[in-house]
Amino acid sequence: MKAIVLTKYGSADVLKLEEVEKPTPKDNQVSIQVHATSVNDWDWCLMRGTPFYIRLLCGLLKPKIQIPGVEIAGRVEMVGKNVTKFKPGDAVYGDISECGFGGFAEYVCVPENALTLKPDSMTFVEAAAIPHAAILALQGLQDEGKIQPGQNLLINGAGGGVGTLGVQIAKSMGVVEVSGVDRSSKFEMMRSVGFDRTIDYTQEDFTAQDRRYDLILDTKTNRSIFKYLRVLNPNGAYITVGGSTPQLFQALLLGPIIRKFSQKNVSLVNLKPNKNLNYINELFKSGKVKPVIDGPYKLSEVPDAIQYFGAGKHQGKVVITLQEDNKT
Repeated sequence: MKAIVLTKYGSADVLKLEEVEKPTPKDNQVSIQVHATSVNDWDWCLMRGTPFYIRLLCGLLKPKIQIPGVEIAGRVEMVGKNVTKFKPGDAVYGDISECGFGGFAEYVCVPENALTLKPDSMTFVEAAAIPHAAILALQGLQDEGKIQPGQNLLINGAGGGVGTLGVQIAKSMGVVEVSGVDRSSKFEMMRSVGFDRTIDYTQEDFTAQDRRYDLILDTKTNRSIFKYLRVLNPNGAYITVGGSTPQLFQALLLGPIIRKFSQKNVSLVNLKPNKNLNYINELFKSGKVKPVIDGPYKLSEVPDAIQYFGAGKHQGKVVITLQEDNKT
């Protein structure tokens, strides 16, 4: 089978399209013919081997994970003898970030609990754009942020996957106003998915303005935690799903202290992959959530797509297709 292979850390040219052995499912695994996948921070960080904790998790000198890709959508080709949820031919999708990755390949084997049935109305391209980003957004807004109808939300890094899905999830929960921070080239798209206010981070610093928010969902975490606290309402919450390592550690270490001595909450999302993905299915089927697709691109274009993603110029999710029949 064809796959994008990573044997050393570096820039996009370390990723190679190669022929590799097709995997065989274990007793508790499902073999998936991948129709579509997408690019995530995991792939960008794994390719470069930075920040340093990536090397602690994935290999100090060279990557233990040789095929990146953490979101997949495809059809079940074969099931292990202990699998009960799926059968050959089922259309499925899921986040495989805790299953060894492997999405940038024609086939991948993963445990059945990493997958959910794809709604008939959802294309494979759409499905590949949803599980990682939507669940990060949902767990940030609902589980950590305790979002309530009528609240005022800001999303930093709003033009990517988490932001474009997060605003739609928030609006479905009755949030009154959602502000989005990103570059101005994404504003038209951002407004089309529900952002009420758009802020160009190259021209304005939202943490220096007078406007206050009930909840901040941050995908960038590129400022001191105290700057975010300044623009939170009393009893407000700051939730981060990723970003700069020093600022993430600051939020992690100071969060409990801030919660104890103020009325404000600071939390990091500890992602539980695929949790409540069926809830996202229902939002999709009701028309309340629809991913923004950048692409789709071909498997051979993955190195350039990851570099493009890392530059932050993409809109929504950068999706890769592997099969011509990616609609149903």
